[in-house]
Amino acid sequence: MTTTCVKRAFKYRFCPTDAQAAELSRTFGCVRKVYNLALAARTEAWAIRQERVNYNATSAMLTAWKKTEELAFLSEVSSVPLQQCLRHLQTGFTNFFGKRAKYPRFKSRKKSRKSAEYTTSGFRFNDGKLTLAKMAEPLAIVWSRPLPEGAKPSTVTVSQDAAGRWFVSMLCDDPGVKPLSTMDTAVGVDAGLEHLLTLSTGEKIANPRHEREDRARLALAQRRLARKAMGDGANRAKARRKVAKIHARIADRRRDCLHKLSTRLVRENQTIVIEDLTVRNMVKNRSLARAISDAAWSDFRSLLEYKAAWYGRNVIAVDRWFPSSKLCSTCGALQDKMPLRVRTWTCACGTMHDRDVNAAKNLLAAGLAVTVCGAGVRPQRSSPGRQSATKQKPSRREP
Repeated sequence: MTTTCVKRAFKYRFCPTDAQAAELSRTFGCVRKVYNLALAARTEAWAIRQERVNYNATSAMLTAWKKTEELAFLSEVSSVPLQQCLRHLQTGFTNFFGKRAKYPRFKSRKKSRKSAEYTTSGFRFNDGKLTLAKMAEPLAIVWSRPLPEGAKPSTVTVSQDAAGRWFVSMLCDDPGVKPLSTMDTAVGVDAGLEHLLTLSTGEKIANPRHEREDRARLALAQRRLARKAMGDGANRAKARRKVAKIHARIADRRRDCLHKLSTRLVRENQTIVIEDLTVRNMVKNRSLARAISDAAWSDFRSLLEYKAAWYGRNVIAVDRWFPSSKLCSTCGALQDKMPLRVRTWTCACGTMHDRDVNAAKNLLAAGLAVTVCGAGVRPQRSSPGRQSATKQKPSRREP
């Protein structure tokens, strides 16, 4: 029996030279331009002529655009990222008509992510040195961790974040990712705000509240940005980068914390039971929206699920309507009401419960019922990007 290697992305920072930074900036601009042109062409073709335009047609359009005087600058950068952005647009339309995403949007010069993807024909990787097309020198990558032995990237994505940091992401086969030995341990996980996670074992993991720690610095930087004159001035750009650096610091620390927690749970347990929370609805509560966003429950679930798939673990999501907090984990009695302010309560059977620990125990019991008898505690859940498309144009009738 042959086992397939897991495709894994390894992301590193790098410091480009002035020439490399200029070349990459031009590439980012050309990628955005081609994407917007192709999106406009596909939208117009269907809305006006009921004509279906696919990737092959947009690729032919790209060839024609390069021959025009107005868009001749597209020939000055590598053609690989331009073709890749057309493939990404095709994927976006496929997801839209499959009701998995919204209609593709145009890329903004100021707000869109700056990135370019290179396939094997657009880069060279020899002896740990990565050289992109149209560049004479390899990138000065900060190797924070080694690539798997003998790994050769299949795609390379170069990006620049709002804080001005440069990153390169290499997609490689990682033979080191293998299923872990089977265990007989299972744990229920209740997500919260006072404590980030509460386990059915009684352990409570504190909520780091990364955004709250930097809130004062962020507010000061945002006030200084607001006082700058609107436009593309250097002072406003500098103030904007300071705000972006604080946001990046918060996001990096949050991501590091969630990675460590998810890895630990996957390594220590065979089955992990969580609650199927609708975070997009919960953040509509103006009083708790900031705290819920800072907790990043959806990110934690995503990390947990893909790591469980890597290492042969099971993640079970219990129905969001399951009364985990109001149900006594000892006798099974259901309470009529359980306001959020109630953190401890005593059941009629005499058992005193901690609200979060009791909820985690009930989640674990419900999740184990799935593995034993197939009880339906996990509803059909749409992908995070799927929403109503009643206001989207053009019609979904286009294939």
